[in-house]
Amino acid sequence: MGAVKTKRMPRAVREQQMLDAAVHIFGQRGYIAASMDDIAELAGVSKPLVYLYLNSKDDLFTACIRREARALFDAVRAGVRREVPADRRLWDGLLAFFTHTAQHPDGWSVLHVQARTHGELFAAEVRAVRADIVAFVTQLIAEAARDAHRDPGLPEPEVAGLAEALVGAAESLADWANRSPHVTARQATATLMNFAWSGLGELLAGRRWSPPQD
Repeated sequence: MGAVKTKRMPRAVREQQMLDAAVHIFGQRGYIAASMDDIAELAGVSKPLVYLYLNSKDDLFTACIRREARALFDAVRAGVRREVPADRRLWDGLLAFFTHTAQHPDGWSVLHVQARTHGELFAAEVRAVRADIVAFVTQLIAEAARDAHRDPGLPEPEVAGLAEALVGAAESLADWANRSPHVTARQATATLMNFAWSGLGELLAGRRWSPPQD
């Protein structure tokens, strides 16, 4: 009898295995300490094959950033239902964000820690997808303003500033939640909604805090 032939794994599947392994190693050990040997071993392939598919450590790290960034943005966008009220849309988006970052802590570490601290090229990749998320949140807040008023109730620069503040708060809260084993995604979402939406709701109702006149 002849030898049994095994089916060759498709390149795309093999590459995803390599990226899975790389995200775990980069997320756990950091970019500097991560080695291509360890990534290849975890992926179950040879180191030359990793280089053949992904060229270099820098290219591999960039591919990890792009994949994890796109997965995060897609999760947030998919979590929002357009047919529900504005506060529920924001809740759904935040819940999708915190659920994804909790379920993919290594990917979040790659995006929020490693990519931002190991060179401008990597940081630029993160800024690009963060800009997409901020734009999406800006749209949600603008829609909330239109829901509350027949005309836009908030000027465009204020909407943009609120979106930046909300995304920044969500990023910090995700770090805290991932370090706190008893904090669930729903609890993190409720914390931010209580902090942000209550104030935003007042703003949409036309009630603003006025700074003191010096």
